[in-house]
Order: sequence, then C-alpha cells, then structure tokens
Amino acid sequence: MKARAVEGFNQRLERTVFSPLTHTTKGYYAFVLLLMAIVAWGLYAYVTQLRYGLSMTGMRNVVMWGLYLVNFVFFIGISHAGTLISAILRVTHAGWRTPVTRMAELITVVALMVGALMPLIDLGHPERVWYLIAYGRFQSPLMWDIVSITSYLTGSLIYLYLPLIPDIALMRDRLGRTSSAIKRKLYTFLALGWRNTPEQRHRLEKAIGIMALTIIPIAISVHTVVSFVFSMTLRPGWDSTVFGIYFVIGAIFSGIASILIVMAIFRKFYHLEEYLTEKHFRYLGYLMLTTLLIYLYLTFGEYLTVGYKLEVEEKHLLELLMLGGNAAWFWLFVVTSLIIPFLLIVIRRGPTIPRMVTAAVLINVGMWIKRFVIVIPSLQVPLMPFDFGAYTPTWVEWSITAGAFAAFILIFALFAKLMPLISIWEVAEEAEKRAPSVAEVAERTEVGLPLIKRR
Repeated sequence: MKARAVEGFNQRLERTVFSPLTHTTKGYYAFVLLLMAIVAWGLYAYVTQLRYGLSMTGMRNVVMWGLYLVNFVFFIGISHAGTLISAILRVTHAGWRTPVTRMAELITVVALMVGALMPLIDLGHPERVWYLIAYGRFQSPLMWDIVSITSYLTGSLIYLYLPLIPDIALMRDRLGRTSSAIKRKLYTFLALGWRNTPEQRHRLEKAIGIMALTIIPIAISVHTVVSFVFSMTLRPGWDSTVFGIYFVIGAIFSGIASILIVMAIFRKFYHLEEYLTEKHFRYLGYLMLTTLLIYLYLTFGEYLTVGYKLEVEEKHLLELLMLGGNAAWFWLFVVTSLIIPFLLIVIRRGPTIPRMVTAAVLINVGMWIKRFVIVIPSLQVPLMPFDFGAYTPTWVEWSITAGAFAAFILIFALFAKLMPLISIWEVAEEAEKRAPSVAEVAERTEVGLPLIKRR
C-alpha cells in the first residue's frame, strides 16, 4: 500500500506540475501581451530619456537620485527571498521547504536581473557603465556594488540551475516526444546526461550543498554593500553604523512577503493546492512576523537616537518625515508595513492564506515606500543655507518603473511555460520520507472519504 500510494502521489505531482508546460489558455496569452505592452511603454519612456537626457526626470542637482534608486534597493531587497527560503532551510534540512524553493530561487534571479538595470538607467547613458569599470576607483562603494551584485547573480543562476537538472531530465523523458524539436534539443542539452544514478545524485546533492553554503554570505554582503552607498555618504538619515543590518533585515522581510505573493498566485492559477498547503503559508507567516519585529526594533532605534541628539540637519529630516512634505509617505509605510501586517498575522481570525497574502502585499507596498523615504527626504535637506530640494517623479520615471515591475512578472510567466515551478524530485523525495501520511491520504481518496487535514 505504501509503495502504491507514493507512486500515485508522484504521478499526480508530475501531471499537475507539467500541466502548465503542455496546456496554454487564451487568458495566459492575453496576460503576457498586456505585460509586454507595459514593458514596451517603459522602453519608449527610456528611449525618450536617452534622447532628451535626465532633464526628462524629476532629478536635479539637489535631489540627484529618484525612483530608479528606490527601485534598485527594492528589487535587490526582495532578491534575498531565495537565500532565506532555499539556502538556509536547505542547510537546516527543513523538509517543508521543498515545494517553495524553486519559486524562491527564481525570485532571486529575476529580482537581481531587473534591479541591476536601475543604476544603469539612472546613469543617463549606458556607455557610462564602461567608465565605471575602466576608470572606477575600488575605494568607492559603487564599485563594490558592481562586484557584489555580479557575484550574487552568477551564484544565484548556478543555484537555480543545479536543482533543475533532474526535472529537466524528467521533461526530456516524459515530454520529449510531444515537444517541438527545439524544446527536445534544449531539454537534452540542459539535462547534462542525467540518468539518476547514485553517483550523479551524490554529486548533485554535494554541489547544491556547497552552493547553499556559499550563497548565504554572498547574499548578506550584497545588501550590506548596497547600504554602504548610503551610510558612507555624509547625509542626514544616512550617516548610520547600523544601516547594514537594517538593510539586510528589510530585504529578508520584503523577500518573504514576495514569496508568499508568488506562491498564492501560482497556487491559484496552476492548481497547486495539494503541494503549497496552508502549512507553508503559516510557517512563512511566522518567519515574516519575526523579521517584522526585528525591523520594527531597528526602525524605532534608528529614529530614537537621531531624534534624541537632534542635530540641525537631522531635525530638518525628522520634520520632513513626520510632519512635513513626506509625512504621508512615512506614516503610510508605518501603517501598511508594520501595524496592519502585525495585526493580520497575530490575530488569527479568518482563513490563514488570505490573511498572509494580504499582509504580504501590504508589506511590499510599504517597503517600496520605505525605500522612497530613505532615498528622497535625505537629499531634500540642504547642506548649505539654501532652500529645501524638491522632487516630483515624471511620467518617464513612472513609466520605466511600471515597465520594470511588468518585466519582473513577465519573466515569471514565461518561466512557468518552460520549466516546472515546483521541484518535482525534491517533493517526491520528501513524500517518500513521510510515506505513511501519503498512504493515508491515498486510501481516503480511493474510498471516497474527504482528505485529511494537510500537514
């Protein structure tokens, strides 16, 4: 009974996960076309910026950074999702992570790809990147950013690809005959001759383990270096020694929220309810609550020490944030990212999944606003006896921002048609370990009884 139940579970798993690869609805095509239209509009806005210069943006001499740097910090932040869920939980042998890891790893790669483009757009002309590489000084945190993000993206691509190999080989064997010639060649090439031998499995698990241990410190260093761009600049609100840990915790916070959103979307549209269960949302909710409390502590400590000393520039910044022109942004961040999500997670009224997803959406909205609050107000405070700086994003900046978010979603949508969204071999391995519960579910299903509560 045990072997039969596990085999039936694996067959259902393959059938469910392969379904998006073999069946495409009209709604999917319409959604992809909509995303492509938004990306095209963002490209048009970027071409306009190239033609007329950065004068098409709201950035000027005083406020020289704007939405592009806000988006950069936000996307690099949510890229920590893959590190936390996949690498750390893999190292700690948390079995419940198996249906979640691939989505988390994909978030890391896509967020890095989109986020890394933001500073290039902010430069005005792309050829200036060469000047940074050829003539940049390694004492500059900007150069550290280039090195750390490049290393993180390279490592994340490898870390995403390695667990894909057994599933690609499965696609080669199961879908190869019905796929196009291009797909067959692609599956064969990417599978690297995988035959699921004990030696191959040993080498793969060893390689994944090494990458998991390697990617954790790289990920932490990346957002620490991003924080150095701010904290090593003599600006009110930035001149802080805790910005490194502040940025890293904020990144993990928004990264967990991003995973919950992605999980909920794919669970709904690709019918993955059997594998992405309430337990996964509940456990991720606990992790999200933990990082929320740590982030709240760091935020309180940061503003308390600044307000207690109340230097002239810091006084102007606090007035801007809490009472002045940026007060609406600041208090919206507090409400959407800290207060409401805390209540949604702690007060257990209503279904778990809708509560967690609502909290996750609010957190990501609030954390984007928080990046805006970090970047813009500090630049508005004058360092000389002049008027305060002003910044209003233009249609070009908003269009490029919309195009960046659309590109992020578009890459996910295209990936879902090429590769499995759930690691089939890892989920199957975990199912074998908990075979008695799988057998119980199968037995109840066969006799027409309702399924037992998901563990």
